[in-house]
Amino acid sequence: MNERKKTYYGVSVGILMVRSYFERFLGDIGHAGTWNFPVQYRIVHDAIPARMTDLHNVDLLDKFKAAAQELIDAGVDGITTTCGFLSIYQRELAEFCSVPVATSALLQVPMVERLIPASKRVGVLTYNAASLSGRYFEGVGVAADTPVVGMPQDSEFVRSIRDGDNSVPFDTLRAEVLEAAGRLLRENPNIGAIVSECTNLTPYSADIVETFGVPVYDAVSLVNWFHAGLRPRRFRQDER
Repeated sequence: MNERKKTYYGVSVGILMVRSYFERFLGDIGHAGTWNFPVQYRIVHDAIPARMTDLHNVDLLDKFKAAAQELIDAGVDGITTTCGFLSIYQRELAEFCSVPVATSALLQVPMVERLIPASKRVGVLTYNAASLSGRYFEGVGVAADTPVVGMPQDSEFVRSIRDGDNSVPFDTLRAEVLEAAGRLLRENPNIGAIVSECTNLTPYSADIVETFGVPVYDAVSLVNWFHAGLRPRRFRQDER
């Protein structure tokens, strides 16, 4: 019997949030309506979008540890985050926390590779391709030569996140994401599946699948899988 002390009950997933002010559309990890189960958010105030792609030199690990511990002490059973670049802290946070931790959608890349033919590759769609390499991949077991395409740094998608501008229309952002996904597939014709690193790309996953016919795994698929292990469905045997 689990006798762990909690302040609140019935919330399994705690989400560590980057402090941001752009609009998080339905489907984004930071929009509570995305989930079919309750979640609890905690903002890491020193973590702002401009700092999240340079975590080699900007040490926010202690801030994320402290916020994770607050969520755990309050009652959550697992920790995830709103930035895929936090893959760089996966090992450290998993070691520190007393509950399971899933920092990044990139955790799915090794698994998805095994779902498709050996002749196919997993491609990664990201917020910033120039920064996503090295320890961001090493922390979650992603091969260094994995194909990556990022959102253009002069795009409205990147600017709206960086500047906290919530006035950009959804359709404008969707068109930019579809263009980036198309470029990833054109440049790498052997891609058999896409993993979206950026949690803000998830509202557009269905559009990518519908447009290009390639499966997409993202922060939402990760957290749904994560939650399924934390709170498995109970099957009533009297209904057989």
